[in-house]
Amino acid sequence: MKIAIVANTAWYVANFRLNLMRALRHAGHEVVAIAPPDAAHAHDSARITAAGFKHCVWPLSGRGKNPVAELGAVLGLRRWLHEEGVDLVLSYTPKGNIYSALARSCLPCRQIANVSGLGSSFIASNLLTKLVQALYRLTFARIDWVFFQNEDDRQIFLQAGLVSEAKSERIPGSGVDLQHFQPTPLPSAMPLASSSPEPRTFLLIARLLGDKGVREFVEAARMVREDLPQMRFQLLGLAAADNPTAIRAEELSAWLVEGVVSYLGHHSDVRPFIAEAHCVVLPSYREGVPRTLLEAGAMGRPLIATDVPGCRDTITPGRNGWLCTARDPGALADAMTRMALLPRAALEAMGAQSALKMQREFSEEQVIARYLERVGRV
Repeated sequence: MKIAIVANTAWYVANFRLNLMRALRHAGHEVVAIAPPDAAHAHDSARITAAGFKHCVWPLSGRGKNPVAELGAVLGLRRWLHEEGVDLVLSYTPKGNIYSALARSCLPCRQIANVSGLGSSFIASNLLTKLVQALYRLTFARIDWVFFQNEDDRQIFLQAGLVSEAKSERIPGSGVDLQHFQPTPLPSAMPLASSSPEPRTFLLIARLLGDKGVREFVEAARMVREDLPQMRFQLLGLAAADNPTAIRAEELSAWLVEGVVSYLGHHSDVRPFIAEAHCVVLPSYREGVPRTLLEAGAMGRPLIATDVPGCRDTITPGRNGWLCTARDPGALADAMTRMALLPRAALEAMGAQSALKMQREFSEEQVIARYLERVGRV
């Protein structure tokens, strides 16, 4: 069978779907990637081809809203599906899912979609939300199967009549590669001259977007440092200037001058930074299942996240971390203060529970197995 992996960036394919592509190839299928190149990560296309897969370059703007350009993107995707003789599309990201369904019209190929989160268009209820829901209703009725990364999102689609119970299921996010992300000891305790709690590092890994709760993290850091100035707070992730909720460069600069947080930039390998952190934090407004929390948990780090769809799946409160109210810096500060004051043995035990939870519930092998089973049935 000829299978196309369709997503809105080559970065997404290279970082989240290469192991699935390898497994499909091992099962006897021919696999290609159809995705736009990413100017900020030009090497990701090379990673796809180096793994032995063809990368079909698809002109698409992730944030584009011009109707003519978007129609052109659909037609461009249709041309690739036709020219490659694709039998089955595995689609990801909102535009990847919707545009694949449109592009398949009158083509003899099927589609399995993956809803990895509802994105900013579902966080607020407005005209854009209604438009996106209308597009989902138009296209998802024609999709053969839909994977959801959390049950909250699935229930929203079911209640809105966007998918049927019989053609959808929840899978554990994108899964985490447990061979790549392995438990590491917490950073060594730093000796202090006084009885003050040891310095601990709280790390937020995400694109620098308002929807990821970056501003709440900074404000909570200010609150914690009032009583515990030795605590450290770090941001790791891409500055996404083309996103409407992006953190402005001058805003980030002001935080750095203030010294409330440090910015580590963007790195393709996050493991060294997780290894130097005591706790990984994600105060996002909504997620599919955040890969960064899965990776940090697999490396044995306690987690703090907001009690929202996707994030809540990764934490068993009191065992491997804590949940707090979204958009509430005070609640986040309370959770981080609690983590800062936790005895080291309890912190280590919480990290061990994180690793165990990821091994039991979120291994990438489980996700790949579900895909292979479903591909065999379409």
